[in-house]
Amino acid sequence: EVQLVESGGGLVQPGGSLRLSCAASGFTFDDYAMSWVRQAPGKGLEWVASIYNSISRTYYAASVKGRFTMSTDNAKNTVYLQMNSLKSEDTAVYYCAARGSSTYYNNFQAYDYWGQGTQVTVSS
Repeated sequence: EVQLVESGGGLVQPGGSLRLSCAASGFTFDDYAMSWVRQAPGKGLEWVASIYNSISRTYYAASVKGRFTMSTDNAKNTVYLQMNSLKSEDTAVYYCAARGSSTYYNNFQAYDYWGQGTQVTVSS
């Protein structure tokens, strides 16, 4: 059974940091582009970042580049999203997801697996 379980969300002040974790089971990281996707209140899904573990490549949305860092721990089958210098506009539910490497990053309907999401709220 495939599972993606996120954790690490919460309430943080602007300028603060959070680290999200996504524990995966039932499939192999190297076969997929592991991604973080978020959904702000009243808005659609927004791609945040992806990592191609097999070739050690990471890509970020312009809105988070330089502030967020995605990484993996292969021994733990876990992906992380380190979020620094958080802004109020980063408030969203963050989803961990897996897609085939040839699936366009914005084609959310074609993603293979999704976690349940974790809430991140940036507010003073």
